[in-house]
Amino acid sequence: SPPYPPPPGPACGLPALPPEPISPLPPSPTSSCVPCNMSSSSLGARQSPPPPQVFLQQPWGQRQFSNKQKFELKLKCLVSGFCMLSAEVYVGDRSMVATCCRVERKLVALGRIRPRFLGFVKIVNLIMVLRNCIISKYNIMQPCLSFCISHLCFIHLDGDFFSFTRHEPIGVCGQIIPWNFPLVMFIWKVAPALSCGNTVVVKPAEQTPLTALHMGSLIKEAGFPPGVVNIVSGYGPTAGAAISHHMDIDKVGFTGSTEVGKLIKEAAGKSNLKRVTLELGGKSPNIIFADADLDRAVEFAHIGLFYHQGQCCIAGSRIFVEEPIYDEFVRRSVERAKKYVLGNPLTPGVLQGPQIDKEQHEKILELIESGKKEGAKLECGGSPWGDKGYFIQPTVFSNVTDDMRIAKEEIFGPVQQIMKFKTVDEVIKRANNTPYGLAAAVFTKDLDKALTFAAALQAGTVWVNFYSSISAQTPFGGFKMSGNGREMGEYGLHEYTEVKTVTIRIPQKNL
Repeated sequence: SPPYPPPPGPACGLPALPPEPISPLPPSPTSSCVPCNMSSSSLGARQSPPPPQVFLQQPWGQRQFSNKQKFELKLKCLVSGFCMLSAEVYVGDRSMVATCCRVERKLVALGRIRPRFLGFVKIVNLIMVLRNCIISKYNIMQPCLSFCISHLCFIHLDGDFFSFTRHEPIGVCGQIIPWNFPLVMFIWKVAPALSCGNTVVVKPAEQTPLTALHMGSLIKEAGFPPGVVNIVSGYGPTAGAAISHHMDIDKVGFTGSTEVGKLIKEAAGKSNLKRVTLELGGKSPNIIFADADLDRAVEFAHIGLFYHQGQCCIAGSRIFVEEPIYDEFVRRSVERAKKYVLGNPLTPGVLQGPQIDKEQHEKILELIESGKKEGAKLECGGSPWGDKGYFIQPTVFSNVTDDMRIAKEEIFGPVQQIMKFKTVDEVIKRANNTPYGLAAAVFTKDLDKALTFAAALQAGTVWVNFYSSISAQTPFGGFKMSGNGREMGEYGLHEYTEVKTVTIRIPQKNL
């Protein structure tokens, strides 16, 4: 059996949880069996996060870079070892098929999404230094020119003044992570916060607590000081709400639904006006022009929607296809979807596992029924699969119109909607006609057209001739109701610092 960790307690920097009250987790999406119990009621609220004095007394924020890096390097080795564990740990936690698990584990093991932000901080500062050296060399004038060294920026002022800025840790960061990619999201949230000198309280999704608890044990083994990383398992209305309302939490980072994101913003306003960054839902457009490489477009449209049973915030769920190639695109997309193999996520060759839980399973099926009733053409799928578990057949709809629910609501499941367009202006308007703005893509061989769409689409990320690639160096986040703030890259680091300006009057020399 997988090496499940102990429940949260002193190992994770928190006092041990009392043994009750408890309630069962939702049944396994594969077998419908209940895997374990979880603390409920008001336990999350009673498990107080580290108060300000814990953060202030912690030497973490004042540690030298090389000292922090020692812990990071140790954790990298441990995480790499963890990533070589049986896929059972991952599949048991959130039903991701073994193939997808291996992709995620490989990315982490290779360092593409490992906690590398400490090294990235130095790279960013080096780039800033080189940039300003070039500006100085060629006498390029810029307003408010700043020269960055470490976390200091020296600013040129008029008169006898010397001014600089400091980027300082915010304090205690509450990180509420989703169930669809618990390993990646744990690192995504924790690494930049620690790199900037903050302490963190992590609340994993109630559907997927095991990965975060494993990471907590590895963090302890790596030698991180007690209280720097804290993990609280629990349900959103209790543990999540406690973090959002807590007066001693200085920032909340949340990835999840737009509805819950609104509640977190409201809680921040009602408590201490804590900083909030949100990465929320999406209904991302994927635009295919007639001059695109059709084979490539079909494949990326398929991957961009069906990967991980469609349970991705950036899923390209609104596919707009130019009229001349529409019928052929639909035919190939249906052909591709029918090749998908469903089954036990641990079985080699299986490409699609179950949805995360009964609630999501029923929501997807209800939206599929709405598509049928509203006049979309069901090309394939559309029904449950198997006699147990929360499986849904890969589903493709054609003749979808913008006013249908399946074209407007985030489905978060294996349901592909293919729509037709005629002109550039038309598809830009339709693509932007949504409250969301997380991601978008355009497939075309015309560079001018691609750049036009890159500028016109209201989305935090736009891909050209491929779909779904995120790296630690590039910022990620949404427009409109897909969230605010950015994660990853230099922009993501700024979300975890307070900027302080220090101005000193320069004494005049005696003449």
